[in-house]
Amino acid sequence: MEYVSNSPAETEDLGAALAERLKPGTVVAFSGDLGAGKTAFVRGMARGLGISERVTSPTFTIVNEYEGGRLPLFHFDMYRLGSSDELFDIGWEDYLVRGGVCAVEWSENVSDAMEGDCIRVDIRRGAHDSQRLITIEGGDAT
Repeated sequence: MEYVSNSPAETEDLGAALAERLKPGTVVAFSGDLGAGKTAFVRGMARGLGISERVTSPTFTIVNEYEGGRLPLFHFDMYRLGSSDELFDIGWEDYLVRGGVCAVEWSENVSDAMEGDCIRVDIRRGAHDSQRLITIEGGDAT
């Protein structure tokens, strides 16, 4: 499915709507340019899961964990990883079996670790500064 968002709030709303339908163990693999709105989408996912904590980009920590909602949210940023081996070194498989949702920014950097049945979200800049073109594929989310 393709969507057009005209503000960060609309991007968050789309993330919230998707999260309401997610199941334990779901992987959401994000791609898109730096500053395209991936973290805004994940903020919406957290809201849709009932998580009230402030969501920030895990660029330097690699993963942020958010509990307290319908499902836990594990927010990964793979921008600084060089390979999938590094992802497995930080315990990727452990996160997959914890019954939460794994939101993976810069998933293209670890594409061989992304399972075929994951949900793929691509976010690109649109016609004006605040506009984003968002494509969601896979899983039960489309």
